[in-house]
Amino acid sequence: MNLAKMFRLCMLVLASLCVTPAVAQPVAPAAVPVAADPSPGALTDGYVLGAGDVIEVGVLGREDFRSRVQVLVDGSITLPLIGNVSATNKTILQLKSEIQDKLRGGGYFSNPAVSIWVVTYASRYVVVLGEVGSPGIVPIDRAYRISEILARVGGAKASGADELTITRVSGEEVKLDLKQIATDTNQSDPFVNAGDKIFVPVAPSFYVYGEVHAPGNYRIDTGMTIRMAIARSGGLTPLGSQNKLKVNRNGREYRLRLDDQIRDKDVIVVGQRFF
Repeated sequence: MNLAKMFRLCMLVLASLCVTPAVAQPVAPAAVPVAADPSPGALTDGYVLGAGDVIEVGVLGREDFRSRVQVLVDGSITLPLIGNVSATNKTILQLKSEIQDKLRGGGYFSNPAVSIWVVTYASRYVVVLGEVGSPGIVPIDRAYRISEILARVGGAKASGADELTITRVSGEEVKLDLKQIATDTNQSDPFVNAGDKIFVPVAPSFYVYGEVHAPGNYRIDTGMTIRMAIARSGGLTPLGSQNKLKVNRNGREYRLRLDDQIRDKDVIVVGQRFF
């Protein structure tokens, strides 16, 4: 081997030794999936059709196929060319896909662009009763939280209690605090399900008469004591005595301390002091 070849070989060896080894790049941690909110069944995947709903079905560019139909009690609809199609308990996307398959499979259209609109929502609703602005039936066309349903009925009245009750179709009852619904995270503001009943009861109240400035019937706030109830009624008159307090509760008479809590339907009687 001549000197030129040996020189080139040495240079190649030195170059290979000087190559910086590849440094393994840090692997980014896998994204942690965010836990999904509780959902009311299929409503999170789209509106689920049911008996009574009115829909409009059309094919792009074919006005002769456009039809407005109501989902019958048996769950079916009747469309041109393909006849009866089962629609109940299917989302809009599911029904759209099925109609496209039937039109394509029957040889009517090679690639039909089917569109479906819900004209009248009738099968999915919740019932809201009690101390709200506009009690009644509220159709639900998507996933709604309790706060959204309350907003749609005008919110709770001032005469309403601090909590509401949701009765599920299964019979399960869930009690929720109105303040937490309005201010806390979604955990305190769950989704409603079709068929739920929401009830806001009348707030508990107490009665007071005797030596107070404003006798009458008053709402009981959470944690209200006898002392606070007396203050709510305007306080004692010059003739009133806090040592002459009696509370009628469930047909029995009690002598309670000022810091004892008031209960629903309590009647506070304030007597006169001796001079």
